[in-house]
Amino acid sequence: MAPAPADSTVLQIRSSDDVVLIRQQVRARAAEAGLGLVDQTKIITAASELARNTLDYGGGGTMAMTMVNDGLRRGIRLVFDDKGPGIADIQQALRDGYTTGNGLGLGLGGAKRLCNEFAIESTVGVGTRITIARWK
Repeated sequence: MAPAPADSTVLQIRSSDDVVLIRQQVRARAAEAGLGLVDQTKIITAASELARNTLDYGGGGTMAMTMVNDGLRRGIRLVFDDKGPGIADIQQALRDGYTTGNGLGLGLGGAKRLCNEFAIESTVGVGTRITIARWK
């Protein structure tokens, strides 16, 4: 997995307080990118879920946040990395109702539906990287 771009803000995910900080930082950067309130809420909700998963299932990790611009549109890209146990079956993990914990099993699939871009790289025993983006 490649390192975060040099212009990224990297935040640690080690505690519930870090999840709150991530929500606040994503809100500020999404507004800076010009996302409307609905799009801000979607990326914040997805970020909160993925940060919580990084903490609970990945044992902690990082989130790299980058402002993106493809010439026609602006947005925000978030990359969550952990060195946890990895996801053995990504397709199963994305199915609503599937959980390895005590939740409802809506987290990964829900986060995917809230984003314009969503990608998972995971290796059992190595860790997981989830990349999401929301565009204006």
